[in-house]
Amino acid sequence: MIPIFIASGRSHSGKTFLALGLGLKLLEQGYKVGYIKPLGKIPVKKGRDVFDADALFMKEYLSLTDEMNVISPFVVGFETQNLLFEGKIKDVKRLIADAVDAQKDKDFVLIGGAGDLFEGAAFDIDAPGLINDLQARAVLVESWNGDVSIDALMGARKLLGERFVGGVINKVPLNTITYVKETAKPFMERNGIAVFGVFPEDSILKAITVRNLNEILSGRVLCCEDRLDEFIENFSIGAMDVDSALNYFRRTPNKAVITGAHRSDIQLAAMETSTKCIILTGGLHTNDVVIGKAESKGVPIISVADDTFTTIDRIESAVGKAKIRGKGKISRAKEIIEAEFDMERFLKALR
Repeated sequence: MIPIFIASGRSHSGKTFLALGLGLKLLEQGYKVGYIKPLGKIPVKKGRDVFDADALFMKEYLSLTDEMNVISPFVVGFETQNLLFEGKIKDVKRLIADAVDAQKDKDFVLIGGAGDLFEGAAFDIDAPGLINDLQARAVLVESWNGDVSIDALMGARKLLGERFVGGVINKVPLNTITYVKETAKPFMERNGIAVFGVFPEDSILKAITVRNLNEILSGRVLCCEDRLDEFIENFSIGAMDVDSALNYFRRTPNKAVITGAHRSDIQLAAMETSTKCIILTGGLHTNDVVIGKAESKGVPIISVADDTFTTIDRIESAVGKAKIRGKGKISRAKEIIEAEFDMERFLKALR
């Protein structure tokens, strides 16, 4: 059994995306695959127990047969933090080691790292420590952030030593992909960093469902509840005159439009274009004409209590955290891994 620790230098770089794509590809090639989320940060209650949401997701979509306390051995919540401060949390590392050992019949066990390399240090389960203790092979997922990303990969190699097998660069804007592939990647390769894949920014993987957005904004759905699983790829603010807005809306596909409840002209104009939902700010209702047209067009209208500025701020904070959920995103993750990830080289590096 080879443990593969999927780490990153910062949150929301694409660890779950890579774990899912790798897991699906390895299963397709006939390998036995396991998964562990050592430090759960999104607690979900299942029966009397609490497990990590990513771990539950991976169990379902990789068809894992292991018990959830193996896949998600430790979850942090408010109560756990208090117990830590009181000195009542002990030997979390042993829980994780036992969970890995319970999957020794697998060919590979994918280990989903925490937000960054040092998260979990208070519990003695930071990434460098776990990688060393579990004798794991480490791959770093780095979302492209200019040349700082080169520093991150080269720094990981220095920190993790022989346990570091290489990395992938994720979320590269299309206008930068040539530079990353033809300049940055060869430079890193010459300096001993194996780059197994360069993944372009993808609108499907970045998208968020209307349902997820409504949950984030604590909104109230006024119509079209059957269309809440549509994916939103863009956002537009309807604060201009209607002619300018219509011209802008036509150039922005699959969008959510954020506007005041009193701007029925903007709401009606938005529904003449590719709009997935309309967000009304200020907690107010719109008129029956708008509701009627929304129902005929299948465009959910959501009322939120916050003002427009606060609503936009909450959306911006959440969009980068959109999780890989839904069949469209899962199949897209697999497609990207198949097209852009050098699996043969990666497997050789592991051995």
